[in-house]
Amino acid sequence: MLAARMEDSEFREEYERARREIDQVDFVIRQLDELREKAGLSKAELARHIGRDPSSIRRLFTAQANPELLLVASIAEDLDADILVVPRTSATEESRRDVAGPATS
Repeated sequence: MLAARMEDSEFREEYERARREIDQVDFVIRQLDELREKAGLSKAELARHIGRDPSSIRRLFTAQANPELLLVASIAEDLDADILVVPRTSATEESRRDVAGPATS
């Protein structure tokens, strides 16, 4: 069924976008979990540090969840880490700049 839907270019484009978004969230969560482990904190200890219920932290690190950005930021802050959004250079980005017009200083 999915293979047939992937033949539709509009569906495939949206599917690939959603997959990239999920992959990015998963990457951030994995990085935070690694930092938590390096800091020697249990999930419950981390939850206490940031004033959250331990079950929400367990769900974040063990389940397919869509975390709140504020929760992710709180965890990063407690683990002395920054969350960065790094622009990627691509043909799509260049075409957006063309549509937006020249940058102003």
